[in-house]
Amino acid sequence: MEKTNVYGVVLAGGKGTRMGNVEKPKQFMEVGGKPIIIHTLEKFVVNPQFERVIVLSPKQWITYTQDIIKKYILLSDKIDVIEGGATRNDTIMNAIGHIEKFYGLDEETIIVTHDSVRPFVTHRILEDNIHYAKEYGACDTVIPATDTIVESMDNQKISNIPDRSKMYQGQTPQSFHAKRLREVFDELSEEEKTILTDACKILVLKGDAIHLVEGEVFNIKITYPYDLRVAESILGGNGVC
Repeated sequence: MEKTNVYGVVLAGGKGTRMGNVEKPKQFMEVGGKPIIIHTLEKFVVNPQFERVIVLSPKQWITYTQDIIKKYILLSDKIDVIEGGATRNDTIMNAIGHIEKFYGLDEETIIVTHDSVRPFVTHRILEDNIHYAKEYGACDTVIPATDTIVESMDNQKISNIPDRSKMYQGQTPQSFHAKRLREVFDELSEEEKTILTDACKILVLKGDAIHLVEGEVFNIKITYPYDLRVAESILGGNGVC
């Protein structure tokens, strides 16, 4: 089979502290009878465009992650589980380094980075990310903001109310030419790295264009106990595709 040069990068390094007093990270909590991360990985492994899927896990959870992948996913040999980094972007750099070491990295290598706790990503969203990353170099999955956005510079008074028609809520995947993303990240100062909120901002700081990919309202990130109930409701309605 011809090499696709496209890699899924599933970020599973979170500890789930906002989920409350739980025994394990939120990506391993179950919805619909399976760990959340398994629902997410199933969307990646069935897509033939992905050469490999790289899962980034806390060191102490690597073996556990490997075990549940083998238990639930038939195409588990398509998945590599490796250690994540200290921050989200360090974790992505670990994935790029792994791809370079074991599979080769060139100007055309694409990574599709995704939160392990967004299990309702669709085939269409993944396909659009791959397409636009190849065409434009980078893309971000978003949905239009439905609520008015209020800005406060001092966290006490309103400083600005931006035009909602120009505001979007970021989701994942976020997809990139891997080599370009790493080159720009390595050029950032330590001060610039401290203000990064996600991978797209790495390129935004240097003026690179990020293409928008239309997300879905149901492409939720499971963060709080309430989100688990929403996820069960979505699955109870026969899920999404």
